[in-house]
Amino acid sequence: MMDFPDAARARRPGLRAALRLGAAMSVRDWRAGELRLLALALVLAVAAVTSVGFLADRVGRALERDAGQMLGADLVLDADEPIPAAFLEEARARGLEVSRTWQFPSMAGGAGGSAQLASVKAVEPGYPLRGALRVASAPFAPDEPARGVPPKGTVWVDAQLLALLGLQVGDALALGDASLRVDRIITYEPDRGMQFVNVAPRVMLRASDLPATGLIAPGSRIGYALLAAGEPRAVAGYETWLRERLGRGQKIATLESGRPEVRRTLDRAQRFLALVALLAVLISAVAVALAAGRYLDRHRDGVAVMRCLGAPQALVSRMLAAEFALVGLAACGAGCLLGYGAHQALVLALGSLIDTALPPPSAVPAAQGLLTGMLLLLGFALPSLARLRHVPPARVLRREADALGARSAAGYGLGAAGFALLIWWFAGDARLGAVVAGGFLGAFLVFALAAWLCILGLARLRGLARRQPALRFALAGVARRRAATITQVCALAVGLMALLLLTMTRTDLIQGWQRTLPPDAPNRFLINVQTDQREAVAQALRRAGLAQVELSPMVRGRLVAINGRPVGPDDYEEPRAKRLVDREFNLSYSDTLPASNRIEQGRWLRPGAPEVSLESGLARTLGVAVGDTLRFDVAGQQVEATVSGTRRVDWDTMRVNFFAILTPEALAGMPQSWITSFHLPPGKEAVLPALVREFPNLTVFDVGAILRQLQSVLDEVGRAVQLLFLFTLAAGVLVLAAALTATRDERVREAAVLRALGATRRQLARSQRIELWAVGGLAGLLAAAGASAVAWALSSLVFDFNITLGLWPWLAGMGAGALGAWAGGALALRGVLRTPPLVTLRET
Repeated sequence: MMDFPDAARARRPGLRAALRLGAAMSVRDWRAGELRLLALALVLAVAAVTSVGFLADRVGRALERDAGQMLGADLVLDADEPIPAAFLEEARARGLEVSRTWQFPSMAGGAGGSAQLASVKAVEPGYPLRGALRVASAPFAPDEPARGVPPKGTVWVDAQLLALLGLQVGDALALGDASLRVDRIITYEPDRGMQFVNVAPRVMLRASDLPATGLIAPGSRIGYALLAAGEPRAVAGYETWLRERLGRGQKIATLESGRPEVRRTLDRAQRFLALVALLAVLISAVAVALAAGRYLDRHRDGVAVMRCLGAPQALVSRMLAAEFALVGLAACGAGCLLGYGAHQALVLALGSLIDTALPPPSAVPAAQGLLTGMLLLLGFALPSLARLRHVPPARVLRREADALGARSAAGYGLGAAGFALLIWWFAGDARLGAVVAGGFLGAFLVFALAAWLCILGLARLRGLARRQPALRFALAGVARRRAATITQVCALAVGLMALLLLTMTRTDLIQGWQRTLPPDAPNRFLINVQTDQREAVAQALRRAGLAQVELSPMVRGRLVAINGRPVGPDDYEEPRAKRLVDREFNLSYSDTLPASNRIEQGRWLRPGAPEVSLESGLARTLGVAVGDTLRFDVAGQQVEATVSGTRRVDWDTMRVNFFAILTPEALAGMPQSWITSFHLPPGKEAVLPALVREFPNLTVFDVGAILRQLQSVLDEVGRAVQLLFLFTLAAGVLVLAAALTATRDERVREAAVLRALGATRRQLARSQRIELWAVGGLAGLLAAAGASAVAWALSSLVFDFNITLGLWPWLAGMGAGALGAWAGGALALRGVLRTPPLVTLRET
């Protein structure tokens, strides 16, 4: 029975009296352990939300603070063709400072003939116009702001490149036809973006040294940029002038856009992490509801006695509201502190992806966490408090089980609606929020059905355990408390499934895809081969033992019209279609259908006719059908071709493939380069440095290195997501503990009766452990099954390869589930078997 203040204090109406009573009740119930699980659930929910909130807030504030530095100017014009001279003249006429950059991938050569793919950037004096480039005299030496750009005949490089090539500062670096001296180490480059070309180590040189390298040739994929800075009014006027004259492949980045590609990436990452955090919030909501239900059961008699002693219903309501408000505020405060510490761990996990000093966070994430915690408390604890408020004084004489009223059901509905609103808020998109919420609830329902069927099976096994009393008691407990067991299993299984699926995605899926590749699958791509080098390069590769090398022509062209109607990015709504129309295509020509392609619609190209065969996915995205006429702009010349058919391309072969293949007659005489892919066996790595020395303009892409870098990024992101899923698992353990706590009184009475009938404490402890292990093992089994099913679906339906599912997810799931159930049981059932049977039976 609840201990309550004296009747004189209880008769005093008013808000002040309710606050005093609520505070006293909070302290008393906390000492009695009545509110600990509810408070822990709120702490976990708020910590999960604020950990992501603090990270997103600090990164967003850093983007705003460093917007100018991240651009290297007040305004940047990016283009895939040389910047028109008129653009520079207009900027200078308006009093703006200007500078240009050229950026592209190329091979860099070092000591002993070694070669490494690098991201080359040529800059003009004055770069950067905003921010500061920082350099050092040697790797790991103190850095300082750079004075200008690299001197003539020198380069500044990333320290990583020196280690890869075995060079030191002062050594010569081979870049195309030029040999340049390494002068400084780049420690910070303000406008370095997230494009693929920037993933490779940087080589920065003076723009006047670029022609000597011979790296700019027809068909080269080069990014051109014009940087401008000056008075805000002049910059705004120039931007307006520039937008009226923008051509295809040209786009403007300003201080307001603040590197839009970086911001979009971070926004998507923040939404994903926030939705992961909401899974912990969802499970915590179940724990809050269970803990509030336990509070209701424990305090009905005490409230009835208070009503008998004259406490009005309004005072009881205010007292309960004050108590839960104080507990909620304290738990939200603790959750914000825990979330701040967890966000520091997220920053460390994403270390190499966040390469700038982050400013202190604002108060917005804390307010977001406070709102989340109080919404959980309001939606999932209020129904129980509302029922407690209406406990009649007559309960002192006559105990009746009260049913769930319409008001309580409405309260739970309000909580569900509030949580749906929370998901929409975090997702930023109603459809995405609905999909996530539906996925969460669907997983719960599937696990609930599976758990119910498993419990029915366990109930039938009781008859086989007649000689094992502890096992029989454990199975009876699982079957008798069916609803509580299903709740425990579902909550624990969802958290475990998330962790197992993430681990399987990082390991089994990538390894499974790699196993689908044939042993001789190409692992190197060779690009920028010029027409006059084609035969010599092919012979060099054949001399090295690479006999099956085929070079394919590559022509850069932009789609400008479909059936005579001009097309542009504004004609499409899908982001991928906008990007495809806005960029240049890599076109090719051939008389024969590539081996890794098959016709889906129409037919292959007719020799002599101006026709084009499209990759089927591209055709669907752009809304192109067989028989349509496409017009491409190739180096200022118009090329028209009729779509003869669509092809399904097997990209997993890692061989050279193209979205659009034309007849040779359609692209005759157009500027072109050649590309090939081949398998370089182990032990023949020396072939490539020798080839690059002979043909310095060639660029080699190492597929293995790219995959290793992708794996590194996945590992970093995976660690961050796993940290958030630990909140989910902890919330699942809390639900299990709350469900066990709800049956604590029943278990105490059962133990007393069994002890009176001769059962030993050791037998009952063993039975309790078996029950917990059964619940945890069942949760782990369902989690492993769910994770394996999703991983199989991803591999078969999305990635189109077969995955080999190992035994480890099942063993890990069952082991982690049993451990989590044991932890929850230790938290909720401590002291159940220590209560003397006589005391329990007398109270009953």
